[in-house]
Amino acid sequence: MPAGTIWLLPTTLGGTDVAAVIPESVLVRVRQLRYFLAEEPKSARAFLKLSGHPGPISQLRIERLGNDTPAAELAAMIDAVRGGVDAGVLSEAGCPGVADPGATLVLLAHQAGLRVVPLPGPSSPILALMASGLETQRFSFHGYLPIKQPARSRAIRALEEQSLAARATQIFIETPYRNQAMLNALLGACHAETLLCVACDLTLPTEEIATRTIRAWRAQTTHLDKRPCVFLLLRKR
Repeated sequence: MPAGTIWLLPTTLGGTDVAAVIPESVLVRVRQLRYFLAEEPKSARAFLKLSGHPGPISQLRIERLGNDTPAAELAAMIDAVRGGVDAGVLSEAGCPGVADPGATLVLLAHQAGLRVVPLPGPSSPILALMASGLETQRFSFHGYLPIKQPARSRAIRALEEQSLAARATQIFIETPYRNQAMLNALLGACHAETLLCVACDLTLPTEEIATRTIRAWRAQTTHLDKRPCVFLLLRKR
């Protein structure tokens, strides 16, 4: 029997109509699969139901794939695909493997000579970059920055200097309930003329994207708590 394929499946970025942000061709593939590797099986089942999967959902094989998944379990997942089973990888939001679990499994798949197919869908860092007006030829994505001070401010200043030296946009994210603390740290650590884009609730009805200088951000009150956000900064001089 030929080996199976690992399909990297995008999900919505929040409570958006699945059909509004996930291409129909991707949904067709989702409905064909019976084996899923998911960051959180419970939310994966909800996504599969909204995607119109014929199910029964309760009978699908859904295994947890997290950053802490033991090597033996990862090997078993690879063995299943090597044995001819197609597997769909699902993260909690957006595209798997980008600031989410999946990359380790994908590397193991390549080492095993298995086919890996990324499917198109919403990726918050890329959507934010597209809408930022900042440098798009050169950019870096850093995932999560340190949580505690003063390490957080040091990391922000280092990214600002890297942005100036490389003329590159710096992109990073934070857990929604810490977004306000991140914004406050940025306003305190960055140069007044550094450009900051904050992209909130991407693809949702409440979506807001704004790019301003740090000076302009300091002059107004902004509330970001509990809203998924992407932060982008660029210092030009």
